[in-house]
Amino acid sequence: MINFDIDRFLRIQSGALALQPAIHEATGRLIAAGKRNVFFLGTGGAAILMQPAALLLQRRSGFPAFMEIAAELVTAGHEALGRDSIVVIPSLSGTTKESVATLEYCRSKGASIISLVGHADTPLGQQADHVFVNFAEDDTSSESFYLQSLLIALSLMAHRGEFADHARTVAELSALPAQLLAAKQQFEPEADRLAAAFAGEPYHIITAAGGSWAQAWYYGMCILEEMQWIRTRPVHAADFFHGTLELVEKGVSVMIFKGEDAYRPLADRVERFARQYTDKVTVLDTAAFAMPGISPETRALISPVILATILERLSAHLEVKRNHPLTTRRYYKKVSY
Repeated sequence: MINFDIDRFLRIQSGALALQPAIHEATGRLIAAGKRNVFFLGTGGAAILMQPAALLLQRRSGFPAFMEIAAELVTAGHEALGRDSIVVIPSLSGTTKESVATLEYCRSKGASIISLVGHADTPLGQQADHVFVNFAEDDTSSESFYLQSLLIALSLMAHRGEFADHARTVAELSALPAQLLAAKQQFEPEADRLAAAFAGEPYHIITAAGGSWAQAWYYGMCILEEMQWIRTRPVHAADFFHGTLELVEKGVSVMIFKGEDAYRPLADRVERFARQYTDKVTVLDTAAFAMPGISPETRALISPVILATILERLSAHLEVKRNHPLTTRRYYKKVSY
C-alpha cells in the first residue's frame, strides 16, 4: 500500500482498544459517584469523531448525552453542565487552545473531565481527572478516537445495565485492527482508481446518515477542504432533499457513505435519486468488507471506523495524484485567527 506503515497502524488501533479496561473502571467509578449526564466537547475534527458515541447514548440509553459546540458552551454556558456531569474532551496534540479553554471552563463548573490525548505531557494530559493516552497521527487518529469514544459509551451503558452484550462486543473488537488492515488492503486498488477520478474534481456533495454521518462531515471538512483545498458540501442524508438536491445535475460528484446501522435506508434513498440525475455517484459501503467473527450488531457500531480506514487510503492516493501533500496548509496554525 502506498505511503502506509502497517506496524504503526496496528500498534495505534490496538493501543486504542487496550484502553478498554481502564475506561471501564473509570466510567464505573463515575457512575457510582452519581454522575447524571455526559458531554462530548471536542474541537474541530476531533469533536466530530465523538458524534457516533453520543448518538449511541442518545438513542439507546437513558443516560443523557450532549454533543455541544465547545466554543458556544464556553461562551454562553449550559444549564445541564455541573458537578454531576462527565465531560469527554479529545485532542490528539493535547494542546488545542479551544479544548484547553473548554477543560478549564468545565472544571470551574465542577464537572469530571475525561481527556483522550496522544501525548501525556500536555495541558489536556495533565489537567483532566481521567486521562487516556494513545499516540496517533493524522492518518490513524480517526479510528483511534472513534474506538475510544465508543468504549466510553458502551461502558456507561454496561454499568447502567443497558448493554448486556458488553463483554462479547469488547471481545469482538479485539480482532478489529487486523480486520481494518484487511479492509485497507482490499480497498487499495479502488482508492487508486477513485483518486484518479477525483484529482480534477472541484466540488463534492458528501452524504450519509446515522453513525456514518460523522465520517461524511469529517472527510469533507477536515480532509478534502483542509488538507486538499477541495470545496465540499457535507449534508446529512435526511436533509439532502431539503435544499441540496437542487444542486445535483450531470457532472456533479455525489459521494454516499453507507453504514450498517438502522439509518442505512436514508442513504439508499439519496442513491436512488442521485443516480437519475448525475453520472458521478460514488458509494462507499461498509457491507462490502468481510470481517469474520464480528457480529452484525457490532458491525453497525463500527461502520464509521470502517469508513475512516478505507477513506485514509483514498486520501493517500489523492495527495500523490494532486501533488498536494496532506500536511500542506495556508492558514491553519500558520496565521493568527
